[in-house]
Amino acid sequence: MIQVLEQRRAQIHRKGETATPLRCDRRSVAGSVTQRACAFCGSRVVLYPIADALHLVHGPIGCAAYNWDIRGALSSGPQLHRNSFSTDLQEMEVIYGGERKLKQALEELIDRYRPKAAFVYSTCIVGVIGDDVEAVCRQVARAKGIDVIPVASEGFRGTKKTGYQAACEAAFKLVGTGDTTGIGACSVNILGDFNIAGESWIIRRYFEEAGMEVVATITGDGRVDDLRRCHGARLNLVQCSGSMTHLAKLLETAHGIPMRRVSFFGLEDTAAALYEAANFFNDSAVLERTRDLVGREVGRVYPALKKYREALAGKRAALYVGGAFKAFSLVKALKLLGMTTVLAGTQTGSPEDYELLREICDDGTVIVDDSNPVELAKFILELDVDLFIGGVKERPIAYKLGVGFCDHNHERKIPLAGFEGMLHFAREVHATVLSPVWQFVPRRSRRSSASTPSREIISPSKNPAAVEERKGLA
Repeated sequence: MIQVLEQRRAQIHRKGETATPLRCDRRSVAGSVTQRACAFCGSRVVLYPIADALHLVHGPIGCAAYNWDIRGALSSGPQLHRNSFSTDLQEMEVIYGGERKLKQALEELIDRYRPKAAFVYSTCIVGVIGDDVEAVCRQVARAKGIDVIPVASEGFRGTKKTGYQAACEAAFKLVGTGDTTGIGACSVNILGDFNIAGESWIIRRYFEEAGMEVVATITGDGRVDDLRRCHGARLNLVQCSGSMTHLAKLLETAHGIPMRRVSFFGLEDTAAALYEAANFFNDSAVLERTRDLVGREVGRVYPALKKYREALAGKRAALYVGGAFKAFSLVKALKLLGMTTVLAGTQTGSPEDYELLREICDDGTVIVDDSNPVELAKFILELDVDLFIGGVKERPIAYKLGVGFCDHNHERKIPLAGFEGMLHFAREVHATVLSPVWQFVPRRSRRSSASTPSREIISPSKNPAAVEERKGLA
């Protein structure tokens, strides 16, 4: 039996069985080997997709290597963001300080690459030795004539969510410095989409077709000049609430731009996001074009989804993701495919997020905050899931337990946002759950325990119905 740490019990909730509300927004319990990342990681993955900026990690080379290019954010132009620059602090800098090395690195990189702006990320060791990163950034900015922005991202400051806030504050320093001339009345900023596999392009196309101007995608396929003028937009649409709500609130306070939380994953949420923006502008032409767009796209993909639903009905899924917005959409998308979500967890959810997650989940669903591999393995076995959805750190858990896995994190190469993204998601879920390989993998679940008969291993030749079913859905 796998036991849960006593200190973690308050962060685990079973809908319909647990009376007390789930606790969250806490530091990870010592010894739980949390799936969370550090503050430095959080800040870097948020700002990294700004493609024409210089991103310099001030710290040991290991920090720069740790999360280099993990976001998978595509750019329609500059590729400078894909370089992982580091000051590579050594023992001498730890003893005598690394400010001189930071200044030399910034000057050399700015002269060579001519970036639109530069972000300098502080790491744990920089916070310990006390380098005055802000002073160096001011000095280089004056000398080179570009914005050099320090990011207070020392890993020990807190969790990945702390890094999100540091990134938002750094990005906000560029806001309001650009010309807003020519921005229309029906204009939006899209915050929290990182253009994984080109998803920002899909979403931008929807809005432009509906007659709404996208001023800035922050930060997917991002540009420094777009950030400078994003305060001219009339509405902020926040997708990744964990990473970008802080920036949206700063924009609302300083520039009076209202925000709406939306999601572009799944048919229901994508349509709701488009209607949310169209209704905000209350423009009859925009509303009509939005209705036409939604009707056409749903009509195009829904017949195929019905076929996948027939094959996947009754299957059980577990999900563990970074932000709660994605968890909401995944529960709805899986329900559309006829599947039941029996485990739902996030790394950075708020009390309000978990209350909403509880409302949309079925009775008996396990809801977890800041889980760890042992806990996740326990619940996958206990709940006997057919599919685990997560990121790169969760993949080995699923494979070791003989469970299908779908990557819904930032390393994937297939767009899952928008209407066509839902079709891609359905295909991937179907191919994973009903893959013939599971007929040859012993299932480490209650169905194969000593108290219950083991699942029979059937070769494809002995199961022609399943083979024909897969052929028909290919």
